[in-house]
Amino acid sequence: MSSSYAWLPGHHLAVAATLAHADELIGEVASLLFDYQTQPGGIIQLREVPMITHSQTVVVSMSPMPRKVVLLVADALVVLRNAIEHTLFAEVEYRDGTLDKKGAKVVEMPAAQTYDAFDAWVKGRARNGPPSLQRGSELIKRIERLQPFHRTVSSHDHPMALLTLHTNHSKHRAPAVTAVRLAAVHREDLTPPSLADIERRPEVPLQVGEVIAKTPRGQHIPVALFPTIGINRPGTERWPVLMKELDELATWVRTQAVPRLITGIEPPAPPLPARYEISVGRENERSALPSGSATSAAQLHSDRLGAATVRLDMVETIVRMDDAPSAAQISAWLKSLSDQELLARIRGLRATAMYEPEIVLSNFAVLERMRDDARRFSGLPVDGA
Repeated sequence: MSSSYAWLPGHHLAVAATLAHADELIGEVASLLFDYQTQPGGIIQLREVPMITHSQTVVVSMSPMPRKVVLLVADALVVLRNAIEHTLFAEVEYRDGTLDKKGAKVVEMPAAQTYDAFDAWVKGRARNGPPSLQRGSELIKRIERLQPFHRTVSSHDHPMALLTLHTNHSKHRAPAVTAVRLAAVHREDLTPPSLADIERRPEVPLQVGEVIAKTPRGQHIPVALFPTIGINRPGTERWPVLMKELDELATWVRTQAVPRLITGIEPPAPPLPARYEISVGRENERSALPSGSATSAAQLHSDRLGAATVRLDMVETIVRMDDAPSAAQISAWLKSLSDQELLARIRGLRATAMYEPEIVLSNFAVLERMRDDARRFSGLPVDGA
């Protein structure tokens, strides 16, 4: 066995491809959402409605979300649960041999939110369950350590509980339910000292006819909106951010659930890649794992959205500087950078709530370097170069 991923035995090798497939599905969700969230004109249409003493900013319409989003979300969640179920079944058959129909039927991963519920699950395997699923076995101990009841507060928010909640709903009732949420609103005439001072909105879907801002009549105050896409946790009023929910569940399955079921110990290194190339056939599948990516599709989506915003804002910022190239030249340079390269440059900028000379000078130096790089990219001379 190769020293790389020595902790991953041959009978579990296929789970790496299952996880990569889940990440690809999440990537498809991300691609649809990026096009949806960056469409010209935005996804939320507003109108100012004059009242007696003030004006109301009212939501008049929202762009419909592609139907394929919810179908892909449901597929991704089911594949993540499959990764756990398939790992468990492969381990049982490795230990006990090929199972008969009765034995195979009871091999499943529980999501017990109380110890009593887990104890009842174990008892249910006593009669027809294979030897490795009998009380006190090593595999039962591994399963027990992954149960939601170990979380004494909010066991229903444990990843195994959430994954089961989502997949049971999508398999037996309906696909995932998603909606536009307005995560935050910020008056652009005010500079908040930090992100904590931006007005957070309730974790609920945005509704047509909803009032999102009020301003004194006769005044025009620009408002920055922070829309996002939420997913409903079935049977609850919770609407967490869709891509965050997918990423947290996928990361837990890949870095915690699957490795712990396989090894029974603290997740070993190296962790399984978030994705590797699974669309080609290989004689040695294991050899492809080290070249896989550790960056999840959800993180790439976050970077892509962040970079898209930066590209718009930076053109306006840099073009106002002395000796700046044209807006078209700056835009072309920014597009030539990868999302990660661009975000790395922006991390050099520091926020400040008031005039702090050291920070202002530091930020100006960062912007000067960006301006000069844009000039070089455009074939223009740079002082001192």
